[in-house]
Amino acid sequence: MATRLKNLSDHSQTEVPSAAPYRFGIVVAEWNAGITNGLYNGAFQTLIDHGASIDNISSYYVPGSFELTSAADILLQQNKVDAVICLGCVIQGETRHFDFICNAVANGLSNVAIKYSKPVIFGVLTTDNQQQAIDRAGGKHGNKGDEAAITAIKMAEFSVTLNNSLR
Repeated sequence: MATRLKNLSDHSQTEVPSAAPYRFGIVVAEWNAGITNGLYNGAFQTLIDHGASIDNISSYYVPGSFELTSAADILLQQNKVDAVICLGCVIQGETRHFDFICNAVANGLSNVAIKYSKPVIFGVLTTDNQQQAIDRAGGKHGNKGDEAAITAIKMAEFSVTLNNSLR
């Protein structure tokens, strides 16, 4: 997690495998688009920087973070991706709606990953305010979209390598 003292989007200390052999789906919530577009740009560029072909990256937009779960499920039904990156932003308001959405999305994406035995990456910002979201979508705390893409690459490699070794 990024803190006031550290930008954890710096992955220079960790080995990231090549993304070249893998196919990725990126699903982006349109709600808070100023933030989610920043997350998308970070994720997309990170995949490219690590060797993914543009032809192996499919991008889709859904109305909000709540819809990320069903979009990931629909995408994985097609069996054409090795990992799905889900990007969204939920900013705390005055009601408990924030809690319900955050819990539903986190649980839903976990369930989809388990259902298909494929990586489904939770790239959803859950912030107290707009500034915290800006800081994490390419601002002073890095870009959580970058982190989601790195996670997708690592988990695609893990999944494919493990499945091949068990055959």
